[in-house]
Amino acid sequence: MPRLARLDISGLLQHVIVRGIERRDIFNDENDRQLFIDRFSRLLSESGVQCFAWALLSNHFHLLLMPTSTPLSYFMRRLLTGYALSFNRHNKRSGHLFQNRYKSIVCEEEPYLLELVRYIHLNPLRAGMVANLDELDHYKWTGHAVIMGNKQLETQNTTAILERFGAITSQAQLNYHQFVYDGISTGNRDDLVGGGLKRSQGERPANEYESYDDRILGCGDFVDSMKLDSNLRDKMKSAITLEKLLHIVATALNLNPDSVRRPSKSRSPATARGIICQLAIFEFGYTGKDVGTFLHLKASGVSLASRRGEKVLKADAELLKSILLEIAK
Repeated sequence: MPRLARLDISGLLQHVIVRGIERRDIFNDENDRQLFIDRFSRLLSESGVQCFAWALLSNHFHLLLMPTSTPLSYFMRRLLTGYALSFNRHNKRSGHLFQNRYKSIVCEEEPYLLELVRYIHLNPLRAGMVANLDELDHYKWTGHAVIMGNKQLETQNTTAILERFGAITSQAQLNYHQFVYDGISTGNRDDLVGGGLKRSQGERPANEYESYDDRILGCGDFVDSMKLDSNLRDKMKSAITLEKLLHIVATALNLNPDSVRRPSKSRSPATARGIICQLAIFEFGYTGKDVGTFLHLKASGVSLASRRGEKVLKADAELLKSILLEIAK
């Protein structure tokens, strides 16, 4: 049975789990872990993706993320590809490092945000990598130490977590610490790693059915809303041709559409190509090859143009809004 497509929707909490191929270790020493964190932090800063929790184990890791303007798939591709190359170089190996697909679960923020933060940060303790919570407080390879103020990672969003435990940071940290301690006795939480509602609701009368989906952790109404959102996005992707997108972007920038498709290093046409690449690939589901053929760009050119377009659209919200309004007409 084919696997369902991931739900890559901005503004939503995503629990990401990545495992080594054939259960092999993906971190052999502290240098590997630091290489990963350095890359991870840099990409968070560049992409605007929010991180609320993370934990590195030996053969897998957990991330709790919220994509904003950058799709999760793009973020994860850069993170995993870059780290795999560094790991192979450092460990003098070759070949695949990770399983074919990372697992991502869309999560309803309430009531799952804090539960997931606690679950993820307790993983090293449950795995025996630290002996107790005091050691976990200073363990370098999880976001728990960052929330407790014992490690620095500026790109981790600790404010969103601590503000739920109190207005004064020191007291909020104590309250958060107690919350994590209380979770030790709960053991493994299978209900937090996919299909959460189905697993947690137990036996229910036949007339009390709620929707569920292994890609979604949330109540029935949340599951239904995510599926509806996904269907709308799929329809939107099929509703616009590259030709139409070209004309809309060219018009927004006061350009002749033909000039955008001609090879040129002029700033305005290059900006238009960047916007087209970014929207076509990450909003409307076109492949890089499709867009490259249409704009007469090589694969490397499409990648560079897309990054340029992402920066332009981030810096000019009104331009993005005007383009999307034209597309929606």
